[in-house]
Amino acid sequence: MTALSKQKMRVDDFLAWAAHQPGRWELLDGVPVAMPPERVIHGDLKYRVARALDAAIEQAGIPCRFVLDSAAVRIETYLSYQPDALVYCGHPLPGDALEVPNPVVVVEILSPSNAMKDLRDKLVGYFRVPSIMHYLIVDPDKRLIIHHARGGGDVIATRIVSDKSLRLDPPGIEMAVADIFPPA
Repeated sequence: MTALSKQKMRVDDFLAWAAHQPGRWELLDGVPVAMPPERVIHGDLKYRVARALDAAIEQAGIPCRFVLDSAAVRIETYLSYQPDALVYCGHPLPGDALEVPNPVVVVEILSPSNAMKDLRDKLVGYFRVPSIMHYLIVDPDKRLIIHHARGGGDVIATRIVSDKSLRLDPPGIEMAVADIFPPA
């Protein structure tokens, strides 16, 4: 990742700025940071995750939507992430929205350049957002999903899923892990 500036920027200012920049950006401690290029498998898995989320939402018949790689999640005043995919419920957001205020599920695809941030920093950050119930980390190399789920109080339950299905409740969707990973 490349940091652009050392001047602290608030999320609102960052979103207005990032809308006019090429590439993908996140705001880390008030500093815009360019996200690195992605491997082909990263893009393939984002597509497969989005397709699986879309099918699961449709099958459940619930008023939720998935967003693929295009909107920020505000963590705090000087911190926002742009997950690879997310699910939110309720009324559809306007097409020009830059932020999803109440995501329920966030998904990150691991890559060599972001693994530590996704496994440590984003785990802590995402669960500071009260609406987030599930944080899925998709590992393309190990072909598994690390599922962190909000429990009671300050408990975060973690499980590793490499086959069968993944139940995300709330919002009440289920998706097969086989739908996410292409045949080996």
